[in-house]
Amino acid sequence: MLSRDEVLAVTLTIAVALLVVTFAVLLGVSTEPRAARQDGAPDAACLEWTDSCVVCSRTSQGLACSTPGIACTRSAPRCLWR
Repeated sequence: MLSRDEVLAVTLTIAVALLVVTFAVLLGVSTEPRAARQDGAPDAACLEWTDSCVVCSRTSQGLACSTPGIACTRSAPRCLWR
């Protein structure tokens, strides 16, 4: 059985987490890579690029991008391979 202080700590933790998520949604925080072009590539000749959070490449099946990390800091897209 949890003590009164433990229940309060868990409740406050959940409330803070919900508040952070709510503010992120309201402020329009996005996990999508920023795009210099519509597909995000710095230029049309670039086959693989990154914004320091996501790495994207053109494949025979189409555009393939990695999942952004939890603590990434986005920057301007830069080409890794032409």
